[in-house]
Amino acid sequence: MKLLIINGPNLNMLGIREPDIYGSQNYAALCDFVAAAASEVGAEFEIFQSNHEGVLVDKIQEAYGKVDGIVINPAAYTHTSVAIADALSAVAIPTVEVHLSDVMKRESFRHHSFVAPVAKKTYMGLGFEGYRRAIRFLCLGEA
Repeated sequence: MKLLIINGPNLNMLGIREPDIYGSQNYAALCDFVAAAASEVGAEFEIFQSNHEGVLVDKIQEAYGKVDGIVINPAAYTHTSVAIADALSAVAIPTVEVHLSDVMKRESFRHHSFVAPVAKKTYMGLGFEGYRRAIRFLCLGEA
């Protein structure tokens, strides 16, 4: 199985940005965690991060016919980007949405996700572990 792991805006600032919400580990630690989780199930993967909406849309479109699943943490674009949701819908690649924090316990503007309706599952509030669960869900069908 080949996966594309997409991370949206400000995730490159992990360890610096609001560690009380997002933890003290940096983005490199997240990438290492994802690599280990993919290795556990024998999955190939590419991990990608951008702060730019159009670049994320381009990456999703480029995945068409090349990957078996997408794990996406759209970050702030979760709540604003119809374009990302439309791109995921257009490519019809099985997708799992991940959030490090539990967005439902945060500000009310974070309660709506444009991605959730096109994702097969959403994990939130589990920190890095949400990525492992998303990978296992796509590769093994584990809930």
